[in-house]
Amino acid sequence: MAKKIVVLGSYVADVAFRASRLPAWGETLLGSGFALGPGGKGSNQAVAAARAGAAVQMLSRLGDDPFGHLARQTWASAGVDASLVSTASAPTGAAAILIDEARGENAIIVVPGACFTLSPQDVEAAGAAIRSASLLLTQLELPLPTVERGLRLAREAGVPTILNPAPAQPLSDAVLELADLLIPNESEAALLTGLPVEDREQAEAAARALQRRGARCVIVTLGAQGALVCDGSAAAVLVDAFHAGAVVETTGAGDAFCGGFAAALSEGASVLEATRFGCATAAISVTRAGTAPSMPARAEIDALLAGLPGR
Repeated sequence: MAKKIVVLGSYVADVAFRASRLPAWGETLLGSGFALGPGGKGSNQAVAAARAGAAVQMLSRLGDDPFGHLARQTWASAGVDASLVSTASAPTGAAAILIDEARGENAIIVVPGACFTLSPQDVEAAGAAIRSASLLLTQLELPLPTVERGLRLAREAGVPTILNPAPAQPLSDAVLELADLLIPNESEAALLTGLPVEDREQAEAAARALQRRGARCVIVTLGAQGALVCDGSAAAVLVDAFHAGAVVETTGAGDAFCGGFAAALSEGASVLEATRFGCATAAISVTRAGTAPSMPARAEIDALLAGLPGR
C-alpha cells in the first residue's frame, strides 16, 4: 500500500444555489434549487484522492458546530484520516456557490472560518506526518505562511510537493520554488504570470514562465481541452480530456483532478499517467452535482480509463 498523502488544506461547507442564470448586482432571482454539502478545496481533494484509492491524511482545523460535524462525517465515509484535524473556537467556514444551471458554470464566495486559524506552528507540530508522507498536496485557502511552512517542511524531507494555486493570488518566487508540481487552471496561470491563457500555446508560455520562476513541473488544467504538462525541459504534452456524460456542474472538477492526480502519483505513476488519471477523475465528477459528493470511486475511474461500456 502506498504511503499516505498529506493534504494541507481547507474545509468549508458548500451552500449551493441553482438558477437559470447568475444575478446581476442589486438583482434578486428566484432559484430552482438549494443544497448544503461538504466543500473546501483541501477537503474536496482529500476526498477525491481517498475515493480514488489513496491513503489520505487531512491537516486542517474545524469549528465545533454542525458544519464541522459534517466535515468529520464526510471524511469518515470517504476513508480520510482526520487525526491531524484540530478544533477551533472560530466557526467552520462556508462557501456560497451560485450555479448557472443552463451552462453548468458557477461563481463562488468563500469565507474560510476556522481553517484560516491554522498557523505555521500548527503545521510544524504535524511535521512527523508530513516527513513520512508519499507527497504533500496543498492549495491557497489557508494563510500563505501556513501553506509555505508545509511546503518547506516537505521539501526539506525530500517529500514531493503539489501546489494547486487556488483561489488565485500572486505568489513569490520563493513559494513557487517549493512546488515540485504546480497545477493552476487557465485563470490562475494568467494571474500568476500576467500573460493571457486562452489556448494551448498561451498555456505553454505561461507554464514555461512559471518554471523559470522556480516551479519544477507545471500542469495547466484546460477544462474540456484536458491538461497541458510541462515537465522540466521536455516538450509540452497535452493530455486530452475524457467524456463521461453530460456536464451537470463543474464546481469540483479542479479538485477532482488534483485528488486523482495525487492518488495516481502516490502509487508510482509517471506525471503523464497521473495527469491522465486526473483527467478521468475530473470527467466523471462534472456529470454530478456537488463537490465532495461528486468525486468518483476507483472502479469508476478505472472503467473510464479502460473505455468500458457505460462509462
